[in-house]
Amino acid sequence: MELASFQTLMDELYGSVDAERGLPASVAWLCEEVGELAQAVRKGTPEQQLHELGDVLAWLSSIANQLNLSMEDAAQRYVTDPP
Repeated sequence: MELASFQTLMDELYGSVDAERGLPASVAWLCEEVGELAQAVRKGTPEQQLHELGDVLAWLSSIANQLNLSMEDAAQRYVTDPP
């Protein structure tokens, strides 16, 4: 799945709820999911790791949607001018 399609899907599924929650709470949820990903990387199975990667991607997409920014545009920096 393309990043833009995934970001659109997240907006269709959760956009109104995410907007109501707001950015500060969404960032807090992202931080929680990153912590769960870290734990899965250390002690989890590949299936648990994949699950947590998906959760992190979903929350990143939510935040990008709330900021009216494109995940593909964010990723493009690594194509055109990697740090």
